[in-house]
Amino acid sequence: MNGSERSVRLPGNVASPRTAKRLGRAATLSGLRRRESLLAYVFLGPSLILFGIFFFYPMLDSVILSLHSTDPTGKVVGYVGLDNFKFLTQDFHFLKGLQVTAMFTLLTVPTGIAIALALAAMTSGRSRGMKGFQFVFSMPVVLSVGSSSVIWMFLFHPSLGMLNYFLGLLNVSPVPWLVSPQWALVSVSMMTVWMNMGFLYIVLLSGIKGIPEEILESARIDGAGPFRSFAGILLPLLSPSLFFVTVISVIGAFQSFGQVNILTRGGPMDSTNVLVYSIYQEAFVNYRFGTGSAQALVLFAIILLLTLVQFKWVEKRVHYQ
Repeated sequence: MNGSERSVRLPGNVASPRTAKRLGRAATLSGLRRRESLLAYVFLGPSLILFGIFFFYPMLDSVILSLHSTDPTGKVVGYVGLDNFKFLTQDFHFLKGLQVTAMFTLLTVPTGIAIALALAAMTSGRSRGMKGFQFVFSMPVVLSVGSSSVIWMFLFHPSLGMLNYFLGLLNVSPVPWLVSPQWALVSVSMMTVWMNMGFLYIVLLSGIKGIPEEILESARIDGAGPFRSFAGILLPLLSPSLFFVTVISVIGAFQSFGQVNILTRGGPMDSTNVLVYSIYQEAFVNYRFGTGSAQALVLFAIILLLTLVQFKWVEKRVHYQ
């Protein structure tokens, strides 16, 4: 028998050195994976605890409250099942809030994205002085909702506000910005567009800066004008950033509260009574936590549905590099 054909017989309960080495390596890798998983949970632990306290528990509590009724002091008095949700289908204020919120979203989201995209496209070059424009257009991102609302409250003042002052210089009659049902929602939308401009501008400008200059230069050499380069090259390559700001803007519009609370408090005549402000009024002013929680769950379902629709159909038009 040749040496290469010689084999060593081992007892059945004794593994060969190669098998033992393989088993030892597998045990070592398994131990490393367990230690890495444990370490990951240790680092995620504080975040999971905060999410549990400030997100999961309030959401579970809202589900429970939506199935109960409360007395004028806010104390739970009885189980009502789905009656709170049935009540919302007939509640004028809730239906009005849905309508106002949808109109507010239509006024703010497309306008804000379009203005931010135009400003980002015009100031994305390397010409002298562009850094100053970029700084100015990014400034609103550092202001809180409260600060922005107070600034625009002075601008909207019917007699002392700068907006009506400039309209007077143009021989235009003063506009009742916050006291007219026809103008109140438009006024709050103007303020919201300006407030969100900094974030939208920074994201879209970063997206434009990430597009290789060689692509745009090749288009210019081939004879493409500014409009054709913008529509045929810049927009498709910028679609991931546009998709991101669209999703974020829609969610933010449906969650708007601070500017409405400070500028109009839902008025006049419920013309700015967006859904979140309606929830606040129902729960923390009228102490009807059951119907307020039901409204909050409906708002959550609407935002979730809109987000899923955008990811299902809108994302198909996104061109990832």
